[in-house]
Amino acid sequence: MRRLFPVTDQTPAPEGGEWSLEALADAYAYPAGDGPWLRANMVSTLDGAAQHDGRSQPISSDTDMRIFGTLRGLADVVVAGAETVRAEGYRPARARDAFAARRAAAGQGPAPAIAVVSGSLDLDFSLPLYVSPLVPTLVLTGAGAPAERIEAARKAGAEVVIAGEGSRVDPARAVRELAERGLKRQLAEGGPRLLGQFVAAGVLDEVCLTFSPMLTAGDAQRIAGGPSVEVPERFALTSLLEEAGFLFSRYCRI
Repeated sequence: MRRLFPVTDQTPAPEGGEWSLEALADAYAYPAGDGPWLRANMVSTLDGAAQHDGRSQPISSDTDMRIFGTLRGLADVVVAGAETVRAEGYRPARARDAFAARRAAAGQGPAPAIAVVSGSLDLDFSLPLYVSPLVPTLVLTGAGAPAERIEAARKAGAEVVIAGEGSRVDPARAVRELAERGLKRQLAEGGPRLLGQFVAAGVLDEVCLTFSPMLTAGDAQRIAGGPSVEVPERFALTSLLEEAGFLFSRYCRI
């Protein structure tokens, strides 16, 4: 059973109880504006786990993955930390017919670029993500990254983006550097450490969070980790979908 709990009158209702990709694309459309918009897409169990056995797939669902694909279909760039890229086995984003017309109308390429955040550049540049993507993969790193690793990334075909000093990537600068390349519709897919950095830097505009009706216990990470912010930042619920006990929420910065 699929249900919509309308929060704003702009959220479209499902057709015949089923959410088509077109309806989901309308529901999750990026807001109009000239500046960058950074949204995160994460999943969490009832007891706050963002992963099980190091991966998010075991706590996900088919509809969660459908929304995952929709969010990618709308984005200019997908941002992920190196650890998440390794653990989840990232591959190049693919072009999808369902989003082709929408992307063309928005002036977007056939698929989003993947941007991997890594200070050390300890990455396997022989993987398809780097050597055979539809859209060149970007690697966000600091000015102090090892020169030989920067060269290896470039030889593989990746675009190296310096977004920080030393070996650290500055989250706010990463957002700006991507936007300056025309990649303004930004989607962060984790992991928790990277999302925590975006939260601490105050640059996260939106959270698309799936609440999974599961309990895992253990010591899995939350959706965001790292140092806490001095004052919690308030977000507003803009839409909420439900299917089989899974809640698919969308929160935007107030």
